[in-house]
Amino acid sequence: MTTEYSGSGDPRRSIELLWGVQERPRRGPKPKLTVPQIAAVAVAVADQEGLAALSMRRLAEQLGVTAMSLYTYVPGKAELIDLMLDTVNGEPDMPADLPGGWRGRLRHIACQNRAMYLRHPWLLQVATSRPPLGPNLVAKYDYELRALDGIGLTDVEMDLTLSMINDYVHGAARGALHAVQVRDSSEVTDQEWWERAAPVLSKVLRPERYPTASRVGVAAGQEFDAAYDPERSFAFGLDRLLDGVAALIAARTD
Repeated sequence: MTTEYSGSGDPRRSIELLWGVQERPRRGPKPKLTVPQIAAVAVAVADQEGLAALSMRRLAEQLGVTAMSLYTYVPGKAELIDLMLDTVNGEPDMPADLPGGWRGRLRHIACQNRAMYLRHPWLLQVATSRPPLGPNLVAKYDYELRALDGIGLTDVEMDLTLSMINDYVHGAARGALHAVQVRDSSEVTDQEWWERAAPVLSKVLRPERYPTASRVGVAAGQEFDAAYDPERSFAFGLDRLLDGVAALIAARTD
């Protein structure tokens, strides 16, 4: 799987495109395309065909222009990736009021981000150590930080806590998507796979040699549907992370 990197293009040009900084008016006819339109079509192509299939030539075909014409709007795929990231980061719902205090707000943020990854699986192929600092991403970051503001954490702890939650969501979304891909590409269900494997496993996985794994595996197997449910695993892990945040808040406010 190919990894793309945000912020790998010309930072000045990316910022100009993201924020709609206007260059000098050009003479001639009105431009046929807009940057938001280009970004939206690029997102649609990546959603339907995957990020590897997205190229400036493929995007130009979808837009009904030549590749050379497209380059007059966006200088390359690196800057295009930044535009796509900012576009989809404008999708999550950001209500002003939510029940449950900081915990309810963080839960909402985590669920919204997970849903965004599941809608746009290609996001998991983009490394964002240099985030595209566009208006949607900055607004989303500001909104998410406000969930942690005024509860006793330092500014640095607020940023680290938000990063921890978002890193967890990223990993959980990747696991959920992989599970779906495995099921879709297999001729048998998960249940059928385990049933076929069970007779052989019973011969080689001896309880006296692997006592803890045997005990826990049997307990998990008795609740098969729940134990292998990505939704349940995500909720369990998120609750434990939020418990840790609560402990940190308590330590800071004692």
